[in-house]
Amino acid sequence: MGHVTVSREIGGRTLKLETGKIAKLANASVLASYGGSEVLAAVVRGAPREGIDFFPLAVDYREKMSAGGKFPGGFRKREGAPNEKEILTMRMIDRPIRPLFPDGFIDEIVVQCWVMSHDGENDTDVLSGTAAAAALALSDAPFEGPLATVRVGRVHTDGGPVFVINPTVSQMEFSDIDLVLSGHHDGINMIEVGAAEMPERDVLAAIEFGYGQIKTILGMIDEIAGKAGKPKVMPERMYLPPQDVTDKVREVCEKDLAEARRIVGKEARLTRIGEIQKALLEGHFPEKTEGNVREWKESVSRRVMAKEAFRRLDEKVTRRGIVEHGVRTDGRGLTQIRALEMAVGIFERTHGSAFFQRGETQSLVSCTLGTTKDEQIVDGLTPEFAKKFYLHYNFPPFSTGEAKRIMGPGRREIGHGALAERSLLGVLPSTEQFPYTIRIVSDITESNGSSSMASVCGGCLALMDAGVPIKNTVAGISVGRFTNDDESKEVFVTDIIGEEDFFGDMDFKVSGSREGITGIQLDLKARGLTIAQVEKILEQARVGRLQIIDQMEAVLPEPRAEISPLAPRLVTIRIDPEKIGKLIGPGGKTIRAIQERWGVEINVDDDGSVTVASANADGLNGAQAEIEAMCAEIKVGTVFTGKVVSTKDFGAFVELAPGTDGMCHISELAAGYVKSVSDVVKIGDVIKVKVINVDEQGRIKLSRKAVLAEEQAAGAGA
Repeated sequence: MGHVTVSREIGGRTLKLETGKIAKLANASVLASYGGSEVLAAVVRGAPREGIDFFPLAVDYREKMSAGGKFPGGFRKREGAPNEKEILTMRMIDRPIRPLFPDGFIDEIVVQCWVMSHDGENDTDVLSGTAAAAALALSDAPFEGPLATVRVGRVHTDGGPVFVINPTVSQMEFSDIDLVLSGHHDGINMIEVGAAEMPERDVLAAIEFGYGQIKTILGMIDEIAGKAGKPKVMPERMYLPPQDVTDKVREVCEKDLAEARRIVGKEARLTRIGEIQKALLEGHFPEKTEGNVREWKESVSRRVMAKEAFRRLDEKVTRRGIVEHGVRTDGRGLTQIRALEMAVGIFERTHGSAFFQRGETQSLVSCTLGTTKDEQIVDGLTPEFAKKFYLHYNFPPFSTGEAKRIMGPGRREIGHGALAERSLLGVLPSTEQFPYTIRIVSDITESNGSSSMASVCGGCLALMDAGVPIKNTVAGISVGRFTNDDESKEVFVTDIIGEEDFFGDMDFKVSGSREGITGIQLDLKARGLTIAQVEKILEQARVGRLQIIDQMEAVLPEPRAEISPLAPRLVTIRIDPEKIGKLIGPGGKTIRAIQERWGVEINVDDDGSVTVASANADGLNGAQAEIEAMCAEIKVGTVFTGKVVSTKDFGAFVELAPGTDGMCHISELAAGYVKSVSDVVKIGDVIKVKVINVDEQGRIKLSRKAVLAEEQAAGAGA
């Protein structure tokens, strides 16, 4: 295969795909470049592992720090385990690719994407999605693509809002939506959205705009595959049960499964289904322990195939009941939401907490408010930044009744946490309005579908319970899709449970407020969705989430007026950036002294923002007054409370702030004649003085007499 290159202009920059030069020993490889960013995607195919009963697709995405001319942090100076951004990108690449392989395909497929160059503006996550799909299209794997991935943003100009394809990192800072979209010639099969309460019609317009750009990239992949693609090779063995096994399982179990699927409780339902499967295997597909090895192996193989045939029959029975009879597994109507139960303030020592239950899915959520030192520093190929809001999602095994150890967060937990995080991000107050760092922890204590959406609802209640002044109440809901055997009829169901997720075509999660959408994640097992289908789903999700918001606001209608008394008190002060050095002092002496004196924590930004945190109001007020006095511009007429630091025959020197003194002449110490300064004040006294003059050399003249006169006049008026 020779060196082949194709290119198109996408969003004012050139997207180039090339193959045949790098990584030639892989089954297929593509070097994709966009702007100054480049990604190498390689695909390797292997024979199926012995005894495997699932499609073992493995997707890896790694950002090499050398790609951006950076050194890895830490002692080893070498890239280590994947960070959160890399894990989320792996999931983003995997989800649209996985449904595009034939049913029963279980060959090993490994997709690896390496970032080789990063210009700091054109991010490589969506570029990797396109590169991986292009490499699969070139490989001999029976990939039913091609597939392309794009990002859509929206920036506001003088002429109105404008959609931007593959916006740069700088453009995304001004965008009110972050939409990642994957699709093929037949429709859309992956959507991820983070938005600032965007109406459904605008989200739909963004999806339509992005899909139009996807079609251009699909043309590129078709072209390079036509020039350099390998013939597709189907495997010798597919994981599909023989027809006689399928027929026997249907004959024995279909009626019983249909009755079992009408049992409302999850535990009772699954117990009955387990009994039906056990009776099938023991009665019709026993393991032959007598006879020769060949007979034993054949019996084991047929028993395994019977389990698969049973799973497929269970799926068909479930789908048929929903589509043909409108009967869901737990007895609900197609758009009926499970019973809701919720409460706030459930834990005594947290800053905010909530309990949220929907059916058999339950989340305990805690909110913690912190200071600048609690921010999460994110370092990677894009410019380093600090996160002031983050949400952590935990899914312990006991939430599904499994006897397993609690391990570190897996890819699923990180992905669900990221979805809930961006769903709440759109309603958070600005840093100027609320300078706290916010951490949400969602612990799933029961799970039967849509635990990420429970985290959104519980997280919103915990934020309001903590007194975070969010803009609007946010809720999340999932919508599923079911079709009959020949796909001539489809229905969409609201608030899917775990079995409906397992047997259905999709899990379309939508979060938002009354005003609009804040988050979307689409997981699709079917081939694709049309724009018309997406429009219908968004409207059904909107109706569902408004019902949930009504019940949430019945528990807590708005954020509490005050933050928790257990949370630190914060205040942000603006000072002249030129006075930052004065506040810090030589070697940090001045700022350390203020912190020790008042028992506070002070953080100073380069723009002159000074954040003071304290556990008590007295310390906060004292430090704030001292900083404001120290860094204030001394103006005539301003009144200060200062300490007498020195006395002379002609007057007293008063410290207005550390490093700033003024002189109060003896004639300005009191009304009438003053014989001696010591008759009125002595060193250490704290007095109020008024600035009456600042000369050209910056010397400050003060008057105590003027303050006394104003206080006397005010008292007489009262």
